[in-house]
Amino acid sequence: DAARASWDKELSMFCVEGSEDQKAMFYTSLYHTMINPSVYMDVDGSYRGLDHNIHKADDFVNYTVFSLWDTYRAEHPLMNLIQPQRSADMVRSMIRHQQQSVHGMLPIWSHMGNENWCMSGYHAVPVLSDAMAKGVYDMSDEAFDAMVSTSTVPYYAGLGEYMELGYVPMDKVSTAASTTLEYAYDDYATALIAKELKDKKNHKMLMKRSQNYKNLFDSSTGFWRGRIASGEWVKEFDPYYPYYAYMYREANAWQSLFFAPHDPEGMIALYPSHKAVEDKLDSLFTEPWRGYEAWNLTGFMGNYCHGNQPDHSVPYTYYFIGKQEKSQAILNRLMDEYYDMGDDKLAYAGMDDSGEMSAWYVFNAIGLYTYSPADPEYIVTVPLFPQVDLNIQGKLFRIQRNGNGNRITSIESGGKPLKGWFVTHEQLLNGGLTVTAE
Repeated sequence: DAARASWDKELSMFCVEGSEDQKAMFYTSLYHTMINPSVYMDVDGSYRGLDHNIHKADDFVNYTVFSLWDTYRAEHPLMNLIQPQRSADMVRSMIRHQQQSVHGMLPIWSHMGNENWCMSGYHAVPVLSDAMAKGVYDMSDEAFDAMVSTSTVPYYAGLGEYMELGYVPMDKVSTAASTTLEYAYDDYATALIAKELKDKKNHKMLMKRSQNYKNLFDSSTGFWRGRIASGEWVKEFDPYYPYYAYMYREANAWQSLFFAPHDPEGMIALYPSHKAVEDKLDSLFTEPWRGYEAWNLTGFMGNYCHGNQPDHSVPYTYYFIGKQEKSQAILNRLMDEYYDMGDDKLAYAGMDDSGEMSAWYVFNAIGLYTYSPADPEYIVTVPLFPQVDLNIQGKLFRIQRNGNGNRITSIESGGKPLKGWFVTHEQLLNGGLTVTAE
């Protein structure tokens, strides 16, 4: 009874209108977002830290299972929206990890006090940036120092070469293409806090590094492509082949497309025209997967892979070339066909990865997505439900859909029309959202 009451309280922060199947999927997904990260300490606050010493969490709850390569995209931004106190504790747990690390690094993927598993990027950084930008965690020198240390001490894979060459070379790191793109985004996330703290030197340096993604754009193919230290492109290149841990992290060239969420206009400008971008996107979602075996690449729409996280932000690229309705058609199909799969309707299209696929569903079902998760804003989509009421930390607001189409004709918050496709975190909390689509 106590467990049921506890879950009723957590899940009732959302009240949605829709079919029984839609509501079952929504609340199941919401439940999944609340499983990890997990509390990791004894009842008196004691826990074994990364340095293997016993520490005391006197003024916070210590967490572990930070699957950050996955969860920085939507899971942690969702926690900042619906579980701000828990999110603040998670951020503090990451900072303690950094302080206990012999290398002074924030976690990449940490579990129960162990050192980082080998993944690309240092994605605790956008989690901290987002939490501070949204007022969930205080804008502190302690947090910023942890971010700067992580992004400037050459400990993580290829970071020294990245700082020297402007990209991670393939003759240093096997997943160099993915790693370069993700480092560039993480640099942007740290630069946002440098700007808030008026650290002009680090802001300038990190914003320059955030453009490093362009150094791996191969205009002859229209894909990101690995380079060796001499500057030459890797000669063996098949965009359909899932090199998996060669050039790309758990992806092929198609699934790694269009990843520069901090600079979509600059990324699109690498192509000769908006039509060229549209054609490339259309091909991504229609060119058939060629049947290569890759153990956790599943749930395909063309070569787009919803069963793993690297390309979860790619459908929204249509927004930036004036084709928002194409994005929505894909989002609707993903929500309708790639969740509650199988005869018993109990399967996802791939790995939930500590709530990440579930958080993607929760956000899109209510008409939002964290396109650039370090920024305190959400890209607006057409909500699955005609009405969503949220009761979060004493804040009451509503997200409403007018019309049933895919093309958004207006977006309002607090009764005022918004320009562009984004609503800020503050606008959402204080004014809700009305989306009209035809």
